[in-house]
Amino acid sequence: MKPETLLSVRNLSIDFRLRTHVLHAVRDVSFDLNRGKTLALVGESGSGKSVTARALMRIIDKPGRMTDGQILLDGPNGQVDVATFAEGSREVLAMRGGRIGLIFQEPMSSLSPVHTIESQIVEAVRLHRRVSKKEARARCIELLRQVEIPEPELMARRYPFEFSGGMRQRAMIAMALACDPEVLIADEPTTALDVTTQAEILDLIKRLQDERGMAMLLITHDMGIVAEVADEVAVMRFGKIVERGPVDDIFHASQHPYTRQLLDATVKLEGAAAVRALPTSLSPSVEPLLSLRNLTKIYGAPSRLFSRTSGRGLVAVDDASLDLYPGENLGIVGESGSGKTTLGRMILRIVEPTSGTIAYHPQTDADPIDVTALGKTDLRRYHQDVRLIFQDPFASLNPRMTVKQIIGDPLVISGNMSGKAVEARVAELLSKVGLDPLVMERYPHAFSGGQRQRIGIARALALNPKVIVADEATSALDVSIRSQILDLLIDIQKQLQLSFIFISHDISVVRYFCDRVAVMHRGKIVEVGDAAIICTRPSQPYTKRLISSVPNPDPRNKRMLHRLRADQA
Repeated sequence: MKPETLLSVRNLSIDFRLRTHVLHAVRDVSFDLNRGKTLALVGESGSGKSVTARALMRIIDKPGRMTDGQILLDGPNGQVDVATFAEGSREVLAMRGGRIGLIFQEPMSSLSPVHTIESQIVEAVRLHRRVSKKEARARCIELLRQVEIPEPELMARRYPFEFSGGMRQRAMIAMALACDPEVLIADEPTTALDVTTQAEILDLIKRLQDERGMAMLLITHDMGIVAEVADEVAVMRFGKIVERGPVDDIFHASQHPYTRQLLDATVKLEGAAAVRALPTSLSPSVEPLLSLRNLTKIYGAPSRLFSRTSGRGLVAVDDASLDLYPGENLGIVGESGSGKTTLGRMILRIVEPTSGTIAYHPQTDADPIDVTALGKTDLRRYHQDVRLIFQDPFASLNPRMTVKQIIGDPLVISGNMSGKAVEARVAELLSKVGLDPLVMERYPHAFSGGQRQRIGIARALALNPKVIVADEATSALDVSIRSQILDLLIDIQKQLQLSFIFISHDISVVRYFCDRVAVMHRGKIVEVGDAAIICTRPSQPYTKRLISSVPNPDPRNKRMLHRLRADQA
């Protein structure tokens, strides 16, 4: 049977008229969205995926505009061209949310922080349906129940900041489905979520799609998700679709070099890097560089002054003990809220531990340093040896400072260098991370995400550290850039004999980069071991559930279909 086409895009072109030139963001793009089927639109950041999706709902940001093409939406009286609707017209408002629903990438910035979830969904319902407030509220409760939010009557009256990331995304899905759209656009719907929450959200979207017979446009750069969810794939690069076809053909018989490059980068991260000189089973005689013992962090814990206060508070990290050895990459994985980031920040004393000790052994012939007892002056010296790479390469660089100032700042503050020596050191560091030293006078906005992360790495290396704590250092990057950054870190580690604590919810990245892995769940370390064993043959039920939720980049072997649920693990 020929599939029923609900929306057809024909020769779509979108330009952004900038001050100095015209940016051709989308060029001559065509595809169909069929009832009950999912088309995945894939490509790296800046390829034109999100702009294309926004064009379907006529919400292109200024100064962007459609210069050519048709967006044909099926209707009771035949196809209508959405591109011909006047901006702000009744037809556009009826189409947005009514016939086409949109799930945004980041629900925290897409939901109003000053309105309850209920008021936002009720507004969406009443915008398209002539119903009373009471009927709209009943519809809201039913939608929240459909997206599996517990106690929907109670949760509806809460604000977005009171929801976890996964719960916010469920609320966003409920809003997108409020008026039973025929077409659903999901723009990177799981980017900021951990693997188990991601699997639950993808399951939910797929189930709702099957129940309602919706056509779906899934925008993502994760080829594992594409393999698990999509029926067809369109690969975009520089605003054009370079290859399109059934998901099996794209993964097993792709023709375009760029498609093969994306797939190669994905498959590469599925295996270990296998380039380390460090033995996986460390000798007991090797002294650890960092030793954490019974480390605990309780937020809202009663102070000693008011020790009679009842209640223990929120236990973010619970009795964690770990060792980091010289030249080792230690991964810390777990779901959002498991305590990974808090543990990393306690190692740096950005967050003060409630109890426990951190021992630092910079020299084998000297006594270890008790990091938890260091004063401000000694802590500054410790921070020269233990550095941090931040998660977000956009937010972690000061937009008002040049690259030279950003990288040179630790050198100036520490008093180690000044003047021409700083400039020479910055040039050396830029070369080390694969950037031209001539860019040092530019500002962060002139660089891509991958280049900004390289600048962040150069800043972390400025003081010749012994340990680097990398907190989700590659999660904001495309898969091909991600593998480049990981290879860069491995090369730098071999040159400088660094040790890494690598915090991530991406199991494939941890498997590729790390020697050992510690798995965290609800503040506790539930399993520690060799990365190859933990990622393939875990022993703990929680770790088994975590690994089974990782998307497999092969449509012939869909791992998430057989994943372990919480009640099975």
